[in-house]
Amino acid sequence: ALPEKKMIFKGLTTNKEDMNKLMLTPLIHCPLPGGSALITFEEAEVAQRILEMREHTVELSCGELEELDQCRVRVQAVPVDILLPSALEIKLTQSSRSILVSDLPSLDISKEALLDKLELFFSKTKNGGSEVESREFLEDSHQVVLTFTQDGVAEPLIERGHIQLPIGKGKYKIKISPCMSGDMCNLQLQPSRCPRTVLLLGIPDVLSEESMRDALEIHFQKASRGGGEVDALAYVPAGRTGVAVFVEDTG
Repeated sequence: ALPEKKMIFKGLTTNKEDMNKLMLTPLIHCPLPGGSALITFEEAEVAQRILEMREHTVELSCGELEELDQCRVRVQAVPVDILLPSALEIKLTQSSRSILVSDLPSLDISKEALLDKLELFFSKTKNGGSEVESREFLEDSHQVVLTFTQDGVAEPLIERGHIQLPIGKGKYKIKISPCMSGDMCNLQLQPSRCPRTVLLLGIPDVLSEESMRDALEIHFQKASRGGGEVDALAYVPAGRTGVAVFVEDTG
């Protein structure tokens, strides 16, 4: 979400495919208390049925016991509500001493060797550069950020746009762009309910972690008990804590 502003465009158009895209991927960390389990079903309808039943009696396989009640535990099913970003405003600032180097060649050399060659090339004044203060390889975009020790070096390089980088016996055309840093100035959140995930509470510490996980999965897979196919299950024994990581549901 950006503030409205009247603008007159006088630049050149470009293909949509050539533009850098800003992708927002939710990665929500949620604490899990001890004596709980997080269960994700393949179908949202199954999770809804489990929530409507609320209390569930899970049978345990714990050997021969005279009292049948000792082989059962009662657990509570509650919905999982998390906060997701609904609007985001980012203030962009262009660095005066850094450049973004992209369109790097795919060569059979290590990342450190490539960084060394870039630093050596851009540290020479005849190539329009200067002493390099730092270099950083961006894993997600296969780009490099070079920061110079002096102001006024980055702008002329950015105006050139492209430059020929010699590596070995070859020369490779690389792209030079402004290095932008972003600071969040406004973030709005809204609650969102996980459609396929249910939180089970009140699980006593009466079985080993693996046995309790198996017992819960067996119980909630049975259609006769309102369950269905389980996609994932995480169990946190009493006295311990855990963290669940929620990602975007692409199924």
